Amino acid sequence: MDDAARIDDLRTQYQAMCNEIGKVIVGQEAVIEEMMIALFSGGHVLLEGVPGLAKTLLISSLSQVMDLTFNRIQFTPDLMPSDITGSEILEEDHGTGHRVFRFIQGPVFANMILADEINRTPPKTQAALLQAMQERQVTAGGSTHDLDTPFFVLATQNPIEQEGTYPLPEAQLDRFMFNVLIAYPSYADEVAIVESTTGAGDVQLERILGGAEVLASQNLVRQVPVAENVTDFAVRLVRATRVDTPEQAKAAEEYLAWGAGPRAAQYLIRGAKTRALLQGRPTPDLEDVRRLAHPVLRHRLVSNFHAEAENVAKDKIIDLILAEVDG
Repeated sequence: MDDAARIDDLRTQYQAMCNEIGKVIVGQEAVIEEMMIALFSGGHVLLEGVPGLAKTLLISSLSQVMDLTFNRIQFTPDLMPSDITGSEILEEDHGTGHRVFRFIQGPVFANMILADEINRTPPKTQAALLQAMQERQVTAGGSTHDLDTPFFVLATQNPIEQEGTYPLPEAQLDRFMFNVLIAYPSYADEVAIVESTTGAGDVQLERILGGAEVLASQNLVRQVPVAENVTDFAVRLVRATRVDTPEQAKAAEEYLAWGAGPRAAQYLIRGAKTRALLQGRPTPDLEDVRRLAHPVLRHRLVSNFHAEAENVAKDKIIDLILAEVDG
């Protein structure tokens, strides 16, 4: 199969998955697109929105259209790291009488993980996901265990509730490819939501994609060529967020205490390549980078006191920086 046929096949699978998810989720096309881009890029997603906006339903619907193993972890203040990664138990061999330790896998051993309300557990437990998200491995009892591939963490958090929550450390946030914000639905979408959820009937979703197809798609993304000016724009955009550097943007100097690291530029290019393929294009352009600047950068920027005092949102700061960086 040549590259054009592979791109067309990927686009067909993407549209079929969107159609299936659309049977359950009304609207939220941009959110679904960003989740799909992360999926085919091999990245993790942090979904943020107030209660009732179908964050968990969206992730569970995505799992239903994919032939992958799926586990949901409900994060609570008393959750322990071993509740995620697994633990060793002492067993006796009845044949020899010897006692040996056996590792019992935790829920992180699956292709897709829903980390529901991830900010409700202390940093000690949040850190149990760091190695899994970055290296696709879990270390327990002095032994390292490989996770199945593909592997995705899809986490949710509520931005308005502060009681009993723990802010995610910067190292944890940086592991997420995208920070996706879910807004309230439009009037027409909300009418459709009420009508579809208060009547009779149970929607059954069809499985579209399996693990082998996902891995093949990720491999295809890595082979996509990128023009030098697109890579240059992504790097300059990320460097413009860094304070006290020659490349800093005026908006960064005014509103930011800390900018994004190199992983942001990597994710901008990976996401741009994936977005181009999903739209049937063989290579990304500058618009793909601009489109993904907000979900890639918003959780990697640290606002300063001035921005917080003036209530300047991260997305507004990103808009200002985009306007300053030529491309």
